[in-house]
Amino acid sequence: MQPKLERNDFVISDRGGVVENRHAIHASVVDAAGKLLFAVGDPGRMTLARSAAKPIQALAILETGACDQFGFDDADLALMCASHSSEDKHIARARSMLRKVGAEETDLRCGGHMALSDVVNRAWIKDDFVPTAICNNCSGKHAGMLAGAKALGSDMKDYHMPTHPMQLQVRRIFTELCGPDKDTFLWALDGCNLPAPACPLFMLAKLYALLAASSDVVENNTTTQNGCDQIRTSYLNRIFQAMSRYPEYVGGEGRFCTELAKTFQGILIGKLGADGCYGLSIRESKQTQNLGAKGAIGISVKVEDGNINILYVAVMEILEQLQIGTPEMRDALSHFHLPKLFNTVGSLTGHISRLFRVRSV
Repeated sequence: MQPKLERNDFVISDRGGVVENRHAIHASVVDAAGKLLFAVGDPGRMTLARSAAKPIQALAILETGACDQFGFDDADLALMCASHSSEDKHIARARSMLRKVGAEETDLRCGGHMALSDVVNRAWIKDDFVPTAICNNCSGKHAGMLAGAKALGSDMKDYHMPTHPMQLQVRRIFTELCGPDKDTFLWALDGCNLPAPACPLFMLAKLYALLAASSDVVENNTTTQNGCDQIRTSYLNRIFQAMSRYPEYVGGEGRFCTELAKTFQGILIGKLGADGCYGLSIRESKQTQNLGAKGAIGISVKVEDGNINILYVAVMEILEQLQIGTPEMRDALSHFHLPKLFNTVGSLTGHISRLFRVRSV
């Protein structure tokens, strides 16, 4: 039986004081040792990570040796982890990655779609442009998968299939990182045509905690972390640093993932997953120590109805309640945390209320 939601494990939107929508929130806060520290709703909710799985998928690509073999830099790696906005720089870099691999756009097994950016979409409509696979928000990941397939000595043609060596490599990495809990993973088909993992929220949070902990280990030159040898730790650190230093490739102009990393200046990174999933990697600090964490922490969040704007509200509210970063950092993202609801003539119509409280476990 699923745990019942607390009465206030919701974000509420109202119109003129009348409750219009009630969005159920689930979240897990886990340290690098895998200890569940705090929760909202059901911390064990089985959740499709969708694009929040990309940093670990990128790890699988790194471990094939593809990045060294084909000369991918950290900006390329950031694009592998991206749900990008299809801006010119994103498409240009994805094309550059294909050239490095010796692949063509026709080798991509993702389709085209409307951009995640309204600005880009308006330009496309004006130019009567029909987006192709290179414009897909996941094209960087797919270019990386092609590189990984080639580095493994496998045919690139079916790199997206669950039985292809590249996807078996992805599954192996997930199960190794999860250790004794490896059997908790399920797999489905993502929107971009690659296998997508599903796991309990606390497991997704643990993966994000490991990502942040890797940077602490490398910076402090300490012993390797839970279940990760020195090479894997260095790869995880490279992923964290790439997403932190090149946030414009992880999302895009004005996008939450990009603005979050820019604002928190190396303290944390975050990654959106479709249909209301989010992962956060937060490096060790006095703030995380005050929360009782051993080392870095990871946070996973799921909005039950998949609403992305409400997801950003929930993520920011959790950071506020846990006091991560400075007040100035959190205030700089108040437009995500405290959005105002206006109608078509600019009149204020309602409010967003963050009822949930992060509870100690």
